[in-house]
Amino acid sequence: MRLSRLLLPIFCLFFLSPPSSNGETHKKAAPARTPQSAPKPKPKPQPQPKPQPKPPQKPAAPVPKKEVEEDEDDLDLAAKGAIVIDAFTGAPLYQKNPDARFYPASTTKIMTGLLVIEAGHLDEAVEVTLEDARVGESSLNIHAGETFTRRQMLYGLLLKSANDVAAALGRDNGGSIEAFAQKMTARARELGCTNTQFANPHGLHHAAHFTTPRDLALIARAAMNQPLFRQIVGTKQAQWEAPSGMRLLTNHNRLLERFPGCTGVKTGYTIPAQQVLASSAYRNGREAIAVVMHTDKPGIWEDSAKLLEFGLTHTLETVPGPER
Repeated sequence: MRLSRLLLPIFCLFFLSPPSSNGETHKKAAPARTPQSAPKPKPKPQPQPKPQPKPPQKPAAPVPKKEVEEDEDDLDLAAKGAIVIDAFTGAPLYQKNPDARFYPASTTKIMTGLLVIEAGHLDEAVEVTLEDARVGESSLNIHAGETFTRRQMLYGLLLKSANDVAAALGRDNGGSIEAFAQKMTARARELGCTNTQFANPHGLHHAAHFTTPRDLALIARAAMNQPLFRQIVGTKQAQWEAPSGMRLLTNHNRLLERFPGCTGVKTGYTIPAQQVLASSAYRNGREAIAVVMHTDKPGIWEDSAKLLEFGLTHTLETVPGPER
């Protein structure tokens, strides 16, 4: 009994203790793999995106007309419409909106003077009527019953730009203002003017009274072919004799003083028309006729000088760019 009590704790200690780390029943743990020795996972193949069809290219948007005009307007004119032509051939050398309609104001009197000169008998007298005398704004204050020769009246028409004189000449030539306006429009058609219509002989504002830079240049060219017209519009000052006394008429065209070689022709202004000028110049055997419409001051003089200089120094062979 005593021996069994002594052996029992030994027996329990032997069988119940955990196996040794070197025993067969305890497998040695595999050494941990270092990051260097760990196999790298193969990347999964990424699906290739399908090629997308290219969207159809839209046609380039057209350049606005206004921007084209500004790019081509290399003379940098203030005028909304302008042209310069060769006075001998009538060929356009530079243009800006040449066929746009504008109000001509007193450049209307170029056509009035042309028709009166073409009709002849310039030393015959014209008697002023009450209706003539009532036409206001720029005028010579002629009175009903006064008489002047057609030749004298042409100086008052083209130098002073007198509206009352224009009315008297138009009525005398056509029989009435309306009939004379029809003659003016018909003569413009004969000269090749396709966008011109006249309602009166003086240019006071009327909605149905208009022309274009191209047409006005053609009218001025025809008028400048008349020696008397050319003489009058190239005159800087002249005397006007009336029953009320003598007056000095001064040409409104300042280019006669400012631009060497200037030979004419006529200014114009109303609020709707703004500043208008048809001008001409001769140099080295060449003559140019320029027109500016709906411009300002000093644009009327600066624009015209640029055009005349261009017209006198360029030919059709040297004009850059397409026709404008």
